Amino acid sequence: MDGTILNSEVTYHKMLKELCWKYGKIYTKDLEKRCYGCTDNVICQTVVTELEIPLTADQLETELFELSERRLPKAPLRPGAERLLTHLHDTGILTALVTNSTRRSVMLHAAARPKLFGMFHHWVCATDPGVIRGKPYADIYLYAAAQMPDKPKPDKCLVFEDSTVGLEAGSSAGMQVVMTPARPLPPELAKRATLILKTLLEFKPEKFGLPPFTGKPVHVQKRAKMYY
Repeated sequence: MDGTILNSEVTYHKMLKELCWKYGKIYTKDLEKRCYGCTDNVICQTVVTELEIPLTADQLETELFELSERRLPKAPLRPGAERLLTHLHDTGILTALVTNSTRRSVMLHAAARPKLFGMFHHWVCATDPGVIRGKPYADIYLYAAAQMPDKPKPDKCLVFEDSTVGLEAGSSAGMQVVMTPARPLPPELAKRATLILKTLLEFKPEKFGLPPFTGKPVHVQKRAKMYY
């Protein structure tokens, strides 16, 4: 969700920076890099421990969610995300939203974009009862596949990710992973990606045995000029 469908990671880490500043602490670039793509709980535990913020991890997470309610629903879509989701939905290819975010965070975005989030067959969040461990562990993707009607084998699943923890989760699950990373991947991790793209506008479904795009909507054509 964050960073792959929505350009919300930047906003998310700005909020963390503000909260840390509120308590006289600095949310460093190194800390941001290590927290990128992790669950809210892990991020808040890491920040509280390393920066010695006078809160519990749960209290920081509550403050973070209160900021999220106002700001995250305004996050713009990543290039090509809506086009791809619409294409897969319209051609009968089932998709699942698999995120390290909480379900209430997903609900914030879904309320702002009900049509887009309604295209998924189901959502799987790191806080769901059936999920033992979130990304970077494989559990969350294996659980998501098991919720599909035909319970596909891992090698028949295609994952779209932007973070290193997501890449680790998808590849560890034995799935193909298409990456649209916000920053260059470490060489050892890049080898685990099936495909690395600048944006989803470059994705060609037919390369993975999926129905090809039959055309580009007008709004996608305009965006394509900006990113190709």
